[in-house]
Amino acid sequence: MSKSKLVAQVLRGGREFSIGTVLFHQAVGQILGINVTDMKCLDMMILNGSASPTELAEHTGLSSGATTAMIDRLQEAGLIKRHRDPNDRRGTILLLTKQATRKLPSLFESLGKAMTVLLSGYSRPELELLADYFVKVGRLWTEERQKLGFSSKER
Repeated sequence: MSKSKLVAQVLRGGREFSIGTVLFHQAVGQILGINVTDMKCLDMMILNGSASPTELAEHTGLSSGATTAMIDRLQEAGLIKRHRDPNDRRGTILLLTKQATRKLPSLFESLGKAMTVLLSGYSRPELELLADYFVKVGRLWTEERQKLGFSSKER
């Protein structure tokens, strides 16, 4: 297969991966009673351990009102709680609830196992290549969001 056909195949695969990811998170969100944007904000909190409303707004490009509504939905669903920021008495830190730390892993357990099995079939050099690709594509997504006028921080 030619290099240009391989590039096209990888680009299509990336699109299909993206669609699958969004639809999976939408399905999990429906179980939890939240939407896909809420799910991705929750995912950012899981990766980082916590977040401030400002960080979520900056990363997503949501307005302060939309960010507050999203935080309210996550709190109403019992997934996060608000705490005062110990470094800024006017600030808020968002943390996962015990309910979330119990519930979320079970919803992702099958996917996690399947992904581990899939990745285990790759050699060390192939895994290094995949890891490098995902770091670079993560940066690319950030740069492209910024070109659209969205301010976001690197994770």
